[in-house]
Amino acid sequence: MKQELIQKKLRNKFIKQGVRMTSPETIFFSNKTKIGKNVSIEPYVVFVGNVVLKNNITIKSFSHLEDVKVENNVSIGPYARVRPGTTLGEGSKVGNFVEVKKSKIGKNSKINHLSYVGDANLGKNVNIGAGTITCNYDGIKKSKTLIKDKVFIGSNTSLVAPITIDEQSVVGAGSVITKKVNKQSLALTRANQIEIKNYKRKK
Repeated sequence: MKQELIQKKLRNKFIKQGVRMTSPETIFFSNKTKIGKNVSIEPYVVFVGNVVLKNNITIKSFSHLEDVKVENNVSIGPYARVRPGTTLGEGSKVGNFVEVKKSKIGKNSKINHLSYVGDANLGKNVNIGAGTITCNYDGIKKSKTLIKDKVFIGSNTSLVAPITIDEQSVVGAGSVITKKVNKQSLALTRANQIEIKNYKRKK
């Protein structure tokens, strides 16, 4: 009962501040949550710990934020998990089924869907394709991934840390990257496609 009263008080506080909530009763705040101007929160969003939201932010349904800082003009979710130690830079986007942990996402960078970014530092205008993961843990220690400005990472890519992807480079879809990618380069580790003509399946 005490928790219900606390949540009701927090919801009312943010409504009075001008925060737009579609279904306030489904949104859960922490006492340390701070929210700026022109912020919209869809149903079933949870804030844990020290979450700081600046201005012009949309958080879509079923997202979970814990100990994170969100700059202006950011879109999060639906179904996003933003874990402790993360900063989402101005104009960035974390889309559906994306998990970000202990990472800095630079200005106007986008992780639109189905990706894991952990222990990483992304520069400005980076695009992370669907199904990309940073392989940050080898079973003993966690390592860093550095992705510089204007990098394009193709879908279904694994970035094996520690690793650096330099400015304006492109990583082809389906690659496993284990070495540094130099500036303005295309990196591919894809196997050649094999086709057997007139193939007949065994019966």
